[in-house]
Amino acid sequence: MPYSTLADLVLLLHFLFILFVLFGGLLVLYRRWTAWLHVPMFLWGALVNLTPWRCPLTPLENHFRQLAGQTGYEGGFVEHYIAPLVYPQGLTADLGMVVGTATLLWNTAVYGFVFYRGRH
Repeated sequence: MPYSTLADLVLLLHFLFILFVLFGGLLVLYRRWTAWLHVPMFLWGALVNLTPWRCPLTPLENHFRQLAGQTGYEGGFVEHYIAPLVYPQGLTADLGMVVGTATLLWNTAVYGFVFYRGRH
């Protein structure tokens, strides 16, 4: 498999991971067992945004891109792919804190609703 295809697959996996972090809590309303997958993933997603840590999928994608003769990119997935769509000026550290905090608050609200619904 060409390295550029592997890089694109990592990119797709990264995008699906982010979607699951954002909306996976809603699956818990229908399949409670998905919380065992979602909680660690959304905590990791929030942690990566609240700290200077980098998701390991970013260097993996860059590695495959470099092996394919393409250039990698600086920063993380969100800064490179998502931020230009949402924030054309770029993603600042303060905005990263907002994204991480919003991820925690959103998922806390979803799980609060899930537990409330489960008790009633």
